[in-house]
Amino acid sequence: MGKFRSNVMNGPIRRAMWLNLGIKDEDMDRPKIAIVNSSSNLAVCFSHLDAIAKFAAEEIYKAGGISFEIRTVAPADFMFTGHSGGFVQASRDLITNDVEAAVEGAMLDGIICLASCDKTLPGQLMAAARMNIPTIVVACGYQPCGTYKGEHFDIEDLFQQLGHYAMGKVTDEEMKEMSEQAIKGPGVCQGMGTANTMHIACEALGFALPGTTPVLANSEKMWSAVSAACRRIVEMVEQDVRPRDLLTEAAFENCVKTVLSVSGSTNSMKHLQAIAKEAKSDIDVFDMFDRFGDEIPLLVGIKPNGPHFIDDLEAAGGTKAVMKQLESLLRTDAMTVSGKTVGENLKDAEVLDDDVVRPLNKAYNYRPAIILAKGNIAQEFGVIKLQVDDNYKPNYFRGPAKVFSNAFEANNAIRDGKIVKGDVVVIVGMGITGTPGMAGPGGLIFALDGMGLGSDVAIVTDGHASGLCNMALMVVDVTPEAAAGGNIGLIRDGDIVEIDALNRKLNVEVSDEELDKRRLTAKDYKKTGEEGWLKLYQDRVRPLNEGAILC
Repeated sequence: MGKFRSNVMNGPIRRAMWLNLGIKDEDMDRPKIAIVNSSSNLAVCFSHLDAIAKFAAEEIYKAGGISFEIRTVAPADFMFTGHSGGFVQASRDLITNDVEAAVEGAMLDGIICLASCDKTLPGQLMAAARMNIPTIVVACGYQPCGTYKGEHFDIEDLFQQLGHYAMGKVTDEEMKEMSEQAIKGPGVCQGMGTANTMHIACEALGFALPGTTPVLANSEKMWSAVSAACRRIVEMVEQDVRPRDLLTEAAFENCVKTVLSVSGSTNSMKHLQAIAKEAKSDIDVFDMFDRFGDEIPLLVGIKPNGPHFIDDLEAAGGTKAVMKQLESLLRTDAMTVSGKTVGENLKDAEVLDDDVVRPLNKAYNYRPAIILAKGNIAQEFGVIKLQVDDNYKPNYFRGPAKVFSNAFEANNAIRDGKIVKGDVVVIVGMGITGTPGMAGPGGLIFALDGMGLGSDVAIVTDGHASGLCNMALMVVDVTPEAAAGGNIGLIRDGDIVEIDALNRKLNVEVSDEELDKRRLTAKDYKKTGEEGWLKLYQDRVRPLNEGAILC
């Protein structure tokens, strides 16, 4: 029996299988590393991962280990649109369980995660936190894009124009030309959506090597990061560096502060909370976002939050540069997968463009980038994301509610002119159990923009929204959700809704007595008749303030 746990089962049957996989006897005592590969040819986000996995296997062997590739589901928001998109969020937890089943079942020694689209990285880190065996993450990069009419044009621009197209503002030929320019290679969406946010968050949390996010997919820098991570994971197994050693309060504080400074996707909140829960930690990530919001200025403005692009951030020094600017506000004693503290990692950090990554004394804005609002609509919280420019959309909105049970109804109302300037569009039943799995009003936002109503209408929903959806004043993730009896399900057409972002308030101007009266005849927003995975998910998922993990 060797020193690694994988050798416990090195009996004749395991040896017979491995010999036929080309593994030599003299290699069977090496540390066994799982390469977690969420590959799929359904979406370009994952199309390069097989080549990375093959390269990683070679690099791990050179470093003294042997590897086994583990496949998982590969959810992509733009492709997993069936069932109101509920499979996207729900697939995160499938990834977690896929990884656990394969790695624990085979008693492997360490994990290298190939992270791509939104849910892969949090699902992978949740598994690592649950199993608590050495793990490192490689962010596999953002996609290149093209130009349209001489201007930068990426998938977010196409998404926005799709809303204009639905409203008859863009022709078939224009949409065809745009589609041909939006994506020019593999990788995740270019904007500061959930994927790039989680890549940045992972490095700030200490689970990606310093200086490796964000990165252009298939670039020389990405390949170098893969190679370095493969060498490091073998060392981590030898040194027994485990996820819960790194998932400290200090690490989460650093991560939350970094996400706030780049105005990252609001989805990161639930994912980071889920990772904390899987680590058996009592850390309250939502409270951290609330507490640090006033302390952390907005230093980076990447589309759709500001004027720059993700490749500008990479060229300016990436996450490492952001953390360098934040250094005086960070817990620099936090340990990372590099084997060094945050402070040690930042000693050689450079900010190569301080207009893209601004210093603390020249920030874009000094009010919170992400706000948790509370009130009689959101007894726990509702999440609001603000942009760099306070003039781009209002921070305060008051108007009559137009209530819908799904985004399709709301889209039709926009097209038919039933939603007008000053309305508050309330979409209910889109929460974690209501969908189930969570739906989002992303297309609705761009439809409003297509009708010229972008900042003239507000949105309140118990669904979610990517960081890419940031045009109207919008409150998402309202908790408790309607399907759990939350007051958002008691709003009626014509009720006056007030959103006061900077004062963290979200209320409907209806008395407590009237709300209690409505509760007696309230609609049940929990969908019935579900089958298969979504039924299991609906029955077992915990609320958002617990990270929407499965109990």
